[in-house]
Amino acid sequence: MLDVRRLRILQHLAAYGTVAATAEALHLTPPAVSQHLAALQKEAGTPVVEKQGRTLRLTAAGELLVAHAEIILAELAAAESGLAALQSGRRGIVRITAFASAARTLVAPLWQRLAETGPDPELSLRLSVQEPDRALDELHKRSTDLALVHSYTVLPRSFSAAYEQTLLMEEPVLLALHPRQAGELGLQPGQPVDLSRTADLPWLTPGPETSCYEMIQRACGAAGFVPDIRTRSSDFSVLTALVAAGAGTALIPRMALPDTTESLSLHPLLHPVSRSVFTVSRAGTGKRPDLRRVLRLLHDPAVAPGTGGLA
Repeated sequence: MLDVRRLRILQHLAAYGTVAATAEALHLTPPAVSQHLAALQKEAGTPVVEKQGRTLRLTAAGELLVAHAEIILAELAAAESGLAALQSGRRGIVRITAFASAARTLVAPLWQRLAETGPDPELSLRLSVQEPDRALDELHKRSTDLALVHSYTVLPRSFSAAYEQTLLMEEPVLLALHPRQAGELGLQPGQPVDLSRTADLPWLTPGPETSCYEMIQRACGAAGFVPDIRTRSSDFSVLTALVAAGAGTALIPRMALPDTTESLSLHPLLHPVSRSVFTVSRAGTGKRPDLRRVLRLLHDPAVAPGTGGLA
């Protein structure tokens, strides 16, 4: 019979890549991890890992076991969540990993909402700000409980069966121009614009390590041009400040806009691009009382901003 503890170790090896990293994540010694993997191979009756240089990689049997382990461990997580729901006086720590604009506009109001209801001895939040791919990696490695991630209509995202995800909101991606640039293009504030009209303008974009950068490349490519990028910054507040200074144009998701936009001319795209925001947790953990409460509050309109308008 397969040992669930050893399946968990194999799952962590698949996520972390090395015995040493797996041992550190599970608070074991590397020899202990190697012994468990050897025992799992005996239980399986076939090799589940094989050496590749100085590291180990999963065999086909190992990959099959990891796929089943995701389901088994999700059911165990659901059972643990059910037990937690029966307990009282237990303090819950919910670790959230979110991209920057979600941390500012979604997690900060969540924190405020919790504070307004008075000190809660049963719930405490921890926050890490990361790009979506990194957030999902942390979720897979069990170093976070809840990931807030996004995808774009021009850059869709697929989710593993090991996750439970719910659409939180959708928002438009807007073209931000200096009012003088908008006037030169004959655009009134809020007027839809064909992106191809900006082909000769200098562009301000996030760094190439972000999915927002890839979104801009694809949107501009669909409009028939390669953007002339003058500045890269993954801080949208920097990009919008530079647009307001007349340094160039940028595509900005509505949620990433600053609170004050009087110095910007904002325009929806004639061929719209939108960003979807999801809450993602590991399968089975959504039944945890503390995580369930956080999810409920995040989906509360009093916390999540609306998606209409160009504010």
